[in-house]
Amino acid sequence: MLLNSRDFPANAREGLGNPTLQKALSMARTGFPEKRARAIERLPEFESLREKARAIKEATLANLDFYLETYENKVLAAGGKVHWARSASEAREAVLAICRSVGAKTVTKGKSMVAEEVGLNPFLEENGITPIETDLGEYIIQLRREPPSHIIAPAIHLVKEEVAQSFREAHRELPPQRPLSEARQLCDEARAVLRPRFLAADAGITGANFLVAETGSSLIVTNEGNGDLTQLLPRVHIVMASIEKLVPTLEDAATLLRLLARSATGQEFSAYTTLSTGPRREGDEDGPEAYHVVLLDNGRSALLGGEFEDILRCIRCAACLNHCPVYTAVGGHAYGTVYPGPMGAVLSPALFGLEECAHLPNASTFCGRCEAVCPMQIPLPKMMRGWREREFTQKKAPAVARAALRLWAFFALRPGLYHPFARIVARALFAAGARRGRFRSLLFHSGWTAVRDLPAPEGRTFHHLWAKRRKGA
Repeated sequence: MLLNSRDFPANAREGLGNPTLQKALSMARTGFPEKRARAIERLPEFESLREKARAIKEATLANLDFYLETYENKVLAAGGKVHWARSASEAREAVLAICRSVGAKTVTKGKSMVAEEVGLNPFLEENGITPIETDLGEYIIQLRREPPSHIIAPAIHLVKEEVAQSFREAHRELPPQRPLSEARQLCDEARAVLRPRFLAADAGITGANFLVAETGSSLIVTNEGNGDLTQLLPRVHIVMASIEKLVPTLEDAATLLRLLARSATGQEFSAYTTLSTGPRREGDEDGPEAYHVVLLDNGRSALLGGEFEDILRCIRCAACLNHCPVYTAVGGHAYGTVYPGPMGAVLSPALFGLEECAHLPNASTFCGRCEAVCPMQIPLPKMMRGWREREFTQKKAPAVARAALRLWAFFALRPGLYHPFARIVARALFAAGARRGRFRSLLFHSGWTAVRDLPAPEGRTFHHLWAKRRKGA
């Protein structure tokens, strides 16, 4: 299943017209936000933690070169090795070289958005190595040959009937009439199929929620335990992470962890929080014989000190996706990139180019919910607006949009025309929609009113109300 962000308008229309997808997205619309709200209510210091977490990441990014060198030295001291990858191709080649060095034929994989970003699975398959996703959601979409549609719930676009069908098609060695109508039955089957693959894997690949500079550790959080089996059972553990995942200390990681699960799934903490520091040491009962970290840049260092640096604070909790009216209406596949939703609308143009991803910063109502719920206080609307400005100045925006902005600018630069024109439009719309208080269809907003009502204005402009208030004062 290949998607392209250039096709966002068509993908969005398809998503809106897909009743099965709309049913599946109900979890993102209600389940995640409600659980997050309840978790935060139980943590009075949540806002102060956000401030502290932001300060930690800002200080780390300001000194990222120092912390990266510190981290590498600690990994080496623990017996591991760090591979620096400037691009996606260098990251893929580094993983392939490690796998070939141990004659790996099968590789188990924990959940890793960086592996998705660089296209690791198809690359390994092309080179004779079989990757096996072990996160349940990732395993499901691997069977279906689909990309993830969410950064923490990759199969959120599916209902259980679709999952059952995929299992029946893939697990042909099992009895065809077995019951698969309940979620527990699906989980039990996946567990039974994956267990021998954990044991047989030659190498294991995980992502990293955080990398800790003071200890050279990688840290993952999971709810299934698959990450532990992936990194402990094979002979080689490969960590794939991007450079901004660094935090200075274990205490800093603990602070961020207090925000991560609450913002993501509404849990106090994920079921498993696992630290890995180097390969197996003398006296250890288990663990890998070799430990490798592939650190990916892929355009991130170019963001440092610039307009879009703040996106490097992202901890991939997906709170912005779960609260975004656009994402929860069209689903992640509509975006056509690895990173959907508001954070993806900012990060994707930086990684893959504005020309490729120009639709994504425009896929926003600027309601501000994403910034309001972001645990790292990332100004997502501001940065999406920044990409829109670049699109306009580089003349990459559609001709109709540029013409509309020029028309608006003509009036905006002439207050004597703008104010009376705005009053006329506001009064006309009020008169037309006063009975219902909203428009169910509107010619120049047909894209909006096709899926939602447009509130009718109250008939007075902001400037009119402000002038009246000042006069009264």
